[in-house]
Amino acid sequence: MAKKEEKIYVVGHKNPDTDSICSAIAYANLKREITGNDYVAKRAGQINEETHYVLQKFGVKVPTLLENVKLQVKDMDIHQIDGVGPNVSMKDTWIKMKENNIKTIPILRDEELLGVISTGDIATSYMEVYDNMILSKAKTQYRNIMNTLDGEMVTGNEHGYFTKGKAAIGASSPELMQEFIEKDDLVILGNRVESQMCALDIDVSCMVVCQNAEVSKEVIKRADEQSTVIISTPHDTFTAARLINQSVPVKRFMTKAPLISFHMSDYVEDIKEVMAKKKYRDFPIIDRHGKFRGFISRRRFLNVSKKKVILVDHNEKNQAVDGIEEAEIVEIIDHHRLGNIETMGPVFFRNQPVGCTATIVYQMYKENDVEIKPTIAGLLCSAIISDTLLFRSPTCTPLDEKIAKKLAKIAGINLEEQAQAMFKAGSSLAGKTAEDICFQDFKQFTVNDMVFGVGQLNSMSKEELQKVKEMLTPYLPKVLEKNGVQMVFFMLTDILDESTELLCCGARAKEYIIDAFDLKENTEKMILKGVVSRKKQLIPTLVSELQQ
Repeated sequence: MAKKEEKIYVVGHKNPDTDSICSAIAYANLKREITGNDYVAKRAGQINEETHYVLQKFGVKVPTLLENVKLQVKDMDIHQIDGVGPNVSMKDTWIKMKENNIKTIPILRDEELLGVISTGDIATSYMEVYDNMILSKAKTQYRNIMNTLDGEMVTGNEHGYFTKGKAAIGASSPELMQEFIEKDDLVILGNRVESQMCALDIDVSCMVVCQNAEVSKEVIKRADEQSTVIISTPHDTFTAARLINQSVPVKRFMTKAPLISFHMSDYVEDIKEVMAKKKYRDFPIIDRHGKFRGFISRRRFLNVSKKKVILVDHNEKNQAVDGIEEAEIVEIIDHHRLGNIETMGPVFFRNQPVGCTATIVYQMYKENDVEIKPTIAGLLCSAIISDTLLFRSPTCTPLDEKIAKKLAKIAGINLEEQAQAMFKAGSSLAGKTAEDICFQDFKQFTVNDMVFGVGQLNSMSKEELQKVKEMLTPYLPKVLEKNGVQMVFFMLTDILDESTELLCCGARAKEYIIDAFDLKENTEKMILKGVVSRKKQLIPTLVSELQQ
């Protein structure tokens, strides 16, 4: 099998925001431009309405979902084999296996797996089958018999089937032949006309004439009248008798369903245990359409390559796509605090104290002298607008603002108008449940043994923020149980007022916030003036309090 072209996935965090999606798309494009290799942007969750708006505005498709990066059967070196049909003879099957140096071959009908047969099965069929009626029981086609004996059809329908009687040798006198040869049998004989006529008198189904002996016109005429098949073979009687059982169709001896097979989407870790318990050499692989795609064996586990991943806009394990511990992380591009991602070896890690990953991606385009086209510029600019709340967030740096203005010019957009349209789309409640709103921009963090989650919604409308509060307040206790966190917080951020009302849930959640932000002890409504950034304002302050 030809080696598959290696894909490298570029993916942001779970519950992706606009920066996570747009930076993944732009960085995958940059890597393709630089290397010519197959870098593919993916998403690790459902995108929010703001991101939908941005992608639609610039005519970019939503990246496909990457549910996890665990090793799957489709990532392995699958041994692709052309199978044989169920009516192919055992001899032809054996020849094909020898030519391809394989021990197991699939039996297929229109790519559907009917069974498999191994060299051991073929040996067993040859050594242990003594039934002289095996040809008729297997409904062997006359063409199979002819080809197996390297013969020619003298008369009769080669597409017909031998369905009754036994196989016998008619080398004796006609008198003796009549004692053991019966109607519908297949008889192997020589050039003696009287023996041939005797076989026709008995009304056999087929005569195999050995050593290419000439068959008289009289015999042929009578055979035609009786619909008796005559096959001529160059082999002697002994050889013909030895070979003829090899004409049996392979379906007779194949191992049939239910077979132990795996699907392309199965996880390698799950199938290892099954394979370890079975002594089979090869296991068939089926695709989602039920079509056979090849075999895998235990030794192919030695050559399996981990999925390669570039992480953008995060470096926390609990924010990463599921199964990240089984993947090979090759790069990390981020602007957040250092998290707990571990790698097996050194990786390219670029982390800068800027307001948005898109700012870093822009710099890398410039450093590599790659042109930023209007579509990419629009995506990167929108990501900066989103992450910096149009430069209002304390995470915003002069560099973010400078680059956003350059990108807006390339994309041909007005920053203020784009920001208003994005924030309006992002805060729209149309058709959304409390769960949708809570998890559209939600991240989990771990401090010592404490696991907590923080969601955020930015809006220019106080009325909209109030509606969200009314929806989320009764829902947050469910998040504790569903996500296995000890505390959950939700930031209702007013972009115009540059303030956040914080919803708290969980043991001591409210106490930690009161202490962290030095609020009055009897505070009921957690209003954090000047706090609009989860990354730079809420998380560092809360983490500092939790670590005391």
